[in-house]
Amino acid sequence: MMLKNHALRSLKRFLPWPRSFTSYHASERVDCVVIGAGVVGIATARELAARGRDVLVIESASTFGTGTSSRNSEVIHAGIYYPRNSLKAIFCARGRDLLYKYCTEHNVPHEQIGKLIVATSSSEIPKLNDIMRRGIQNGVPGLKMMEGSEAMRMEPELQCSKAILSPLTGIIDTHSLMLSLVGEAENNGATFSYNTTVIGGHVDETRIRLHIAETKSLENGLRSLIHPELVLIPNLVVNSTGLSAPVLAKKFDGIHTAEIPPAYYARGCYFTLNKMKNPPFKHLIYPIPVEGGFGVHVTLDLDGQLKFGPDVEWIDGLDEISSFLNKFDYTVDATRGELFYQDIRKYYPNLKNDSLQPGYAGIRPKVSGPGQPPVDFIVQGADIHGVANLVNLFGIESPGLTSSLAIAEHIATRFL
Repeated sequence: MMLKNHALRSLKRFLPWPRSFTSYHASERVDCVVIGAGVVGIATARELAARGRDVLVIESASTFGTGTSSRNSEVIHAGIYYPRNSLKAIFCARGRDLLYKYCTEHNVPHEQIGKLIVATSSSEIPKLNDIMRRGIQNGVPGLKMMEGSEAMRMEPELQCSKAILSPLTGIIDTHSLMLSLVGEAENNGATFSYNTTVIGGHVDETRIRLHIAETKSLENGLRSLIHPELVLIPNLVVNSTGLSAPVLAKKFDGIHTAEIPPAYYARGCYFTLNKMKNPPFKHLIYPIPVEGGFGVHVTLDLDGQLKFGPDVEWIDGLDEISSFLNKFDYTVDATRGELFYQDIRKYYPNLKNDSLQPGYAGIRPKVSGPGQPPVDFIVQGADIHGVANLVNLFGIESPGLTSSLAIAEHIATRFL
């Protein structure tokens, strides 16, 4: 299996135009297909290829990691917040250890700088205690509850009543990580087909057949979702499309659609601090979490640039094609910075006026909406949706980056 974009274009000449899903006279048999070249998709491709499988990664964009994987805080999480024995707790802890090991062995830039979770008033201390208890239940090593005075000695610009120190938390160059994973996957024989979009599929004799189109034909309006240019017949499919995963799953004709969760989208903006000779913080600083996220927190990149975010703004979904092509609005509204000043000054009172600049925005692929309790990662196989060779990944938001290698390991172990 050596399907590439030029192969897709040439194969079109030999595929008769279908009148229905059952009228194909030609198709391409493949082993494993991973849909989506974000960090989880890439990690999964690497793991499958390392186990001797022939892997094709299909990505609608022109390169890897253009969605949520490149629009986040770039934090290696310790695994503190998540309910005990949840997939988020299990994958984050396992993924954290795998990720630190991988970065060290493959020279991926990263740094274990630690994090302070802070209560900025006495009213927040009970919530901080709850976070500490959950972290201990999850077996996170090294957690320490600190009085505000001790935390503020560590970080003189910080203002807080009490804090949790998490020494295992770190930062990572996500692009370098993905580049390394792609290289390893390709070295083991995986093929990456960019500018190629999975637009749906149908179940035939309990197995799924994927409908493929070139991205440019969708962008130019030359192709609809009912007229694929190619059909693939895989032995295994992993739907790792992030923001569009539930939308795509609903386009698989024959799947139990009642098992597909609703899609919600929470945009988060980041603002950067004007470059300073000495950044005000050496650790990551996280407030008490808010609905939909961890709150507007302090992160540092490996170049020392300090940024704040993300906030939470619930947004509407898109039509199917726009969703597949990641046409979400990533604009950072500069006026949102006014709210950032209010939130940040609760723990960083010396933040100066006009010191924040619009940075970038990301969108969380959620499966629970405003006013609803958080939902765990969903790794869905045939026992749930009834299709033998399909794995759907839903709601892979934070800690998805930290969990990526563990999710890949789980898929390869459970579904191969």
